[in-house]
Amino acid sequence: MTSALHQRDDDGRPAIRKWQELMKPSRLVAMQPSRLSRSRAIMNKMIRERWDIRIERFDVDADAVGTVVYAIKTPQQEFSLIAFSFAPEREGRTGRIIGRAWDMMGTLNEGPATQADIDSARRNLPLLYRGRATANALVWCRCNRSMRAFDATLNALADGRQPLVSDINKVGYLMRNTGLDGNGTFGTRSFPSLGHDHALGGVLEAQMLLAYLMREFSCDLVDHLARLKSDKAVALAPEIRRYIGVGNGSALGLIFFIQKHPRLINAWIESREKAIASACGLRLEAGDRRIAELITLVQRAIVFRRQDQMSYETFASSRIIADELEKLTPYLEELRVKGTIDGEVCDYPLDVLARKAEQDFEPEGYETFLSLIVELVAEEADEMTMQVEGVDELNVDARMKIAELKALITKDYAWALSIDAAAPDANAYVWYKSETAEEPRRGERTEIPHARDLGLDMPGDIQQLLHDIELEEPGLSTARFLLKYPQHRLMCARVQSLAGTHFHTPQANINAVDFVPIQLVRLMNSAIHGIDKTRDYLQRNLRGVLFHGAPTTSDIRAGRGASWFYPQEPN
Repeated sequence: MTSALHQRDDDGRPAIRKWQELMKPSRLVAMQPSRLSRSRAIMNKMIRERWDIRIERFDVDADAVGTVVYAIKTPQQEFSLIAFSFAPEREGRTGRIIGRAWDMMGTLNEGPATQADIDSARRNLPLLYRGRATANALVWCRCNRSMRAFDATLNALADGRQPLVSDINKVGYLMRNTGLDGNGTFGTRSFPSLGHDHALGGVLEAQMLLAYLMREFSCDLVDHLARLKSDKAVALAPEIRRYIGVGNGSALGLIFFIQKHPRLINAWIESREKAIASACGLRLEAGDRRIAELITLVQRAIVFRRQDQMSYETFASSRIIADELEKLTPYLEELRVKGTIDGEVCDYPLDVLARKAEQDFEPEGYETFLSLIVELVAEEADEMTMQVEGVDELNVDARMKIAELKALITKDYAWALSIDAAAPDANAYVWYKSETAEEPRRGERTEIPHARDLGLDMPGDIQQLLHDIELEEPGLSTARFLLKYPQHRLMCARVQSLAGTHFHTPQANINAVDFVPIQLVRLMNSAIHGIDKTRDYLQRNLRGVLFHGAPTTSDIRAGRGASWFYPQEPN
């Protein structure tokens, strides 16, 4: 059976996988967290540079009401988290922007926290869209407790004992992220203005740092409240504190992100594919220490999946992934001892195993193996992830002849041209923002005929663009073409600006009845953000755990904890 994805270059070495297959949503949905995921990348950076994160102020009363300030010192500059803790309220609690009650609201700012910053944040954070951030604000955040897990942990600590891991495992966190808003939202500083030399200048670094600080806040808060509640209280044990993550829920807005940032998506997926190809191209002989390292990684992933108590509605269960990874162990042991796979010497043994996994495993099990082998080329992968960027602007090449534009379309967008855009169900749905909640929605076009469609109809737009190009003379310039057909300006700019790249656009008609939104939401959350234990609800909302197993601030200061992912249950 010929592999559908893996390729070899002209010299016979493993190359990046076929984009024509990889960019199908059914493939993208299976991608797993890896060293290139943004949460892992920022954590590796923090450990490598030994960032110093400390509590500067924790003025919180027994009702959980008060002010908290964290100082974050990096080799380049200093940041601060100003947070306000509130007593939990049952009414108005939601992860949506229309919520009226949160257990914590905060702002990540450049520089030390001044009293003026604290006062401004106190006034403006609760106002949300009516509030304005200070000039040094990068991201605003909100989070809520998991009432059951938080209370169980608080009661245990106040009673002088550690919480039961079984209680934590029910959700995996004490608090969950309900909002990370930056890049101009609420008047925060735009991310492109930061530049490469900024300590948080990498893609999603500010948001990921703030998510990690949410985890730390949740643990510090439960420790603090336990001490106020009881004289015999104990602090969270470091191993349990590491095991606790921060919850995360996401929905349709991530599909807009994918559509609006094609260069970023292309850069990230291409970097990941290059790292995988590099790992598949390793020449490994009997006794190579990297084989033993990979065996350890596979065993850790197996244990992690065996201990996972989450229920999965659509995706492959952790039990299945663990079973599949166990099938790799005999091959890896044979490679370690004899330097062979199935009795044969292979130039590229990991490529052979990757092809076996692709053919025999569920897509999630296969992608898990690929994520693990990237750890064997860690320095190269880290260099690649530091280069990931994506300028938002797409420009028109006005002088390009439309014959050349047509050639680009037919070569790079054959998948879009093959879709029957005139089929009855091809345009059944519309993407819009709700008037009351300011949230992305997807609804049947017949039910909301006057909604402004915010989604990008790639198949329909590409097909109409090609249709109109074929009505004109091939030598016509793009400029003159757009004078006649101004409605095609965005698609012309997209086709021209992304020419020569292939990992920017999922091959999907998002308006069709058979489009499954959760597939692209999971790509962002699991693969790009690095969220573990991702579970879907109604095939459109996704929940999971971020920074599950991440080192403590003390670990980071000491440069420890680089192998924090796939954590084992603490004893």
